[in-house]
Amino acid sequence: MIESRVLLVDDEEELRHSSAQALELAGFRVDTFASAEHALEFIGFSFPGVVISDIRMPGMDGMTFLQRIREIDVEVPVILVTGHGDVQLAVRAMREGAYDFVEKPFTAQMLAGTIRRALDWRALVLENRRLKAVAGKRDDIEQRLPGRSQVMVDLRYRVRAIGASDADTLIIGDTGVGKEVVARTLHDLSGRANNPFIAINCAALPENLIESELFGHEPGAFPGAIRPRYGKFEHGRGGTILLDEIGSMPIDLQAKFLRVLQERVITRLGSNEVVPLDVRFIATNKVDLEPEVAAGRFRPDLLYRLNVATLRVPPLTQRRADIPLLFLQLVRESAARYGRDEVDVSQNLLAEMAERNWPGNVRELRNAAERLVLGLGLDTTSYEIASSGPNGSRLAEKVAAFEKGLIANAIATHGGALKPVYESLGISRKTLYEKMQKFGLDKKLIATDLSGEGDGR
Repeated sequence: MIESRVLLVDDEEELRHSSAQALELAGFRVDTFASAEHALEFIGFSFPGVVISDIRMPGMDGMTFLQRIREIDVEVPVILVTGHGDVQLAVRAMREGAYDFVEKPFTAQMLAGTIRRALDWRALVLENRRLKAVAGKRDDIEQRLPGRSQVMVDLRYRVRAIGASDADTLIIGDTGVGKEVVARTLHDLSGRANNPFIAINCAALPENLIESELFGHEPGAFPGAIRPRYGKFEHGRGGTILLDEIGSMPIDLQAKFLRVLQERVITRLGSNEVVPLDVRFIATNKVDLEPEVAAGRFRPDLLYRLNVATLRVPPLTQRRADIPLLFLQLVRESAARYGRDEVDVSQNLLAEMAERNWPGNVRELRNAAERLVLGLGLDTTSYEIASSGPNGSRLAEKVAAFEKGLIANAIATHGGALKPVYESLGISRKTLYEKMQKFGLDKKLIATDLSGEGDGR
């Protein structure tokens, strides 16, 4: 059984240490952090604990921290610590998904009681997910990477196969397809799940500081280096390091990174001491790296060393049949994140979603779901309707695709029960069966893909 954890985030060092000591005396395993950014690296979909955070902090404050956690997993319990004047803010945080809040000054006994209740609740959430997976219903991977198209079925199979290993992995996919979601899933499936997951955007690192950011430095290594500093690689020891857009890494740095991959050691700037490195590397890129190798912009030996395993995340254009169910899931998640009532999405709108092109892929589809939940509507002028050729598809093909999507979404909406489907569509049971056979629709697969709880009627 995985040990429960308490992540305590507070920028006030004295309060952070005293609270941690009191909670450790109460029997909790406590990890302390001076900033929310650092704590985020330890939170994943299978995180077995609770987060305690001050609301007022420099950098990322408690409210932003709460929203970032809920983007990873809406069922991670977050307890916010407030000052006397922040009670109204804490109440708002409760509406936006915080588990509870405590007001300063608080007693260790009161905080410990709240933590125990939160840990019990989190344990039930994780056990429920495990039981659903055992029962053949949607597991964590299907919830993160939903879709009944063959390309998504294949992707989930490969993620499960690779995840438990320590193999370095290259993930290829267009902007917004969910490459980081796949990387986090691999991390959470591995034995490193309770250690840091550190994402580094290679395209955003300043060239004059990139080596210091990755490898760290000793005092005097360069002008302004007053204190020693751990780099990102060393900071992630025991966990997973995601190198986003690795094709943007400067060619001279690629040689140094190759040594890290081969020997699993680093040397800080200004030092001759070799530091062992126990990490798993996952890299992402928008396009294949072979053309970059041919153009001389990426080292071939680094590519061969890095892609022990390669995953390709398909764009929405390759899994258009998944769009309606995916949109429904994103709408539900957005409603939960913003504390809104669930939005009734019409079958016509779902069919329209499937016909549109989404150049921003899942990220763009999520934005559309959030706008719908927030009552902002959908800007129909900003989306291009898909076509199968220069003159678009034939009318019969469009009608068939629309009809198939309408029936599939109705089946999903009613959890696989067919009676309300043919009644709502105004057709006979026989006609529904004939059309399901014609379009190759399986009610069990459709209902399970959406919720895992089809009733089998």
